Amino acid sequence: MTHDDGPHLGVPHRSEPHGEARPLTQGRRSWLAAAAGVVAVGGAVVIGELLAGFVSPSLSPLTAVGGTVIDAVPPGVKDWAISLFGTGDKAALLTGMALVIALLAALAGVVEDRRRFAGFAVVGVFGLAGVAAVLTRAQQTAVAAALPVLVAVLAGLLLRFLIKRLQAWAGGPATSAPATLQDIQRTGNPETARRRFLQTLAGGAVATAVGGALAGVWRGAAESVRAARAAVILPRPISAAPAIPAAADLGVAGVTALVTPATDFYRIDTALSVPTVNPETWTLKVTGLVDREVELNFADLLAKPMIERHITIACVSNNVGGDLIGNARWQGWPVRELMALAGPLAGADMVLSRSADGWTAGTPLEALTDSRDAMLVVGMNGEPLPVDHGFPVRMVVPGLYGYVSATKWLTELKVTRFADDQGYWTPRGWTERGPIKLSSRIDVPRSGRQVPAGTVVVGGVAWAQHTGVGAVEVRVNRGPWQAAKLAAGISVDTWYQWQLGLDLSPGQYEVQVRATDLAGLVQDEASRPPAPDGATGFHTIRVDVKS
Repeated sequence: MTHDDGPHLGVPHRSEPHGEARPLTQGRRSWLAAAAGVVAVGGAVVIGELLAGFVSPSLSPLTAVGGTVIDAVPPGVKDWAISLFGTGDKAALLTGMALVIALLAALAGVVEDRRRFAGFAVVGVFGLAGVAAVLTRAQQTAVAAALPVLVAVLAGLLLRFLIKRLQAWAGGPATSAPATLQDIQRTGNPETARRRFLQTLAGGAVATAVGGALAGVWRGAAESVRAARAAVILPRPISAAPAIPAAADLGVAGVTALVTPATDFYRIDTALSVPTVNPETWTLKVTGLVDREVELNFADLLAKPMIERHITIACVSNNVGGDLIGNARWQGWPVRELMALAGPLAGADMVLSRSADGWTAGTPLEALTDSRDAMLVVGMNGEPLPVDHGFPVRMVVPGLYGYVSATKWLTELKVTRFADDQGYWTPRGWTERGPIKLSSRIDVPRSGRQVPAGTVVVGGVAWAQHTGVGAVEVRVNRGPWQAAKLAAGISVDTWYQWQLGLDLSPGQYEVQVRATDLAGLVQDEASRPPAPDGATGFHTIRVDVKS
């Protein structure tokens, strides 16, 4: 009897039709089971995101999990991520989450093929993680908590469905025992089962991709809120921003523009998904240690006497020479007028501002009641506040880093004490008051560039918000400091341009810059990282001068 004459391994011989695919080896089967897991979990996650997008993007399980990750990472890891990815840190986090989910989903597929409901248990981890994440976020609801459970159940059902079709093709579960005659008879024609499985897998993958693209559109667009923003007509401010002096712009190519377009303005926050706040339902409450609580809606706020000012704001995570800083023309109602309506009680020294997504900042009360132009902002560069930058209302406070002042999507101001409350970043190792540090930056030439010998124009910006810049100096190869030309300032609350021509012969050079503020304080030379209260040190570049 030859190999092809009869049965072997207890399984009747089945003639293979012409052109049938190669045999389903154990290795190939594991890959297909893993793919089934990825498609099942991916499809369920997409369904959850679509439901969240339809109801409210804030219900997104991915957003909740991502926000929890952001909350949990140590400040040093956060700073590393910002320095590595810049404003793309959220995209990097989402990509990393997708990879982790895909790996766990693949594992779920493989173990489900080997042991019934084992993959279902792995998928259950997704649901538990989602529920736990939702319960740690602000404004949690029963719907928000139920959505991760729904996603997990859907993922488990889809996974079981796909694995059953894979097993129908293979003749049973992925065990060491060979398929028996009963297995073959129970699962039917393997070629038909193969086609069904592959068609279902491919269809699921396509549907997941299409649904994911649609969910991405919903996540990023928030069309209803954007439409509401487009309909906002800003009132004419009673005090418009002073005209920018002609001497404020030195006209040096490559030096940062005086006013940063909204599209180029840095965005650093903990919101993985931009909160979508409808101005028609938005309210701002003033609570806490006050004579009287105050509540405003958006129409109330727009009816208030508004001011307009150029103000430079910065992120505390900005490294020396970094670009997490921008200057814009902000329009809003002075916070001091709102505080006057509420009447802070004696002993209060802090205002805890809260965002629609639950983020908080602790701002010194004096910074919101003194003469500086701290504002409830509704406009940026002559247009309604962009959604990404806090629409409908955010805070801007001259002289303070954003982590203690620049709350976006603002919903509450709680007058309190530093001894009783903390903003989001304070228990995570950052100081509680956060005044912006005097600093300067070289914009041109870029470090490492080759430049021709002769007069090399060095230029950039310097800032000392709410104090003003009095002088900028440059030195070459740690030599004597040379006074740079300092442009006229728009105001003490904005950055200043500066420039200096250096006569350089061929060679390698180190160029440094420092600033002095109008109070006579010289920029700190000691090199320190952003944590816990802002980076210090001289911005240093190296240039290669060629003949």
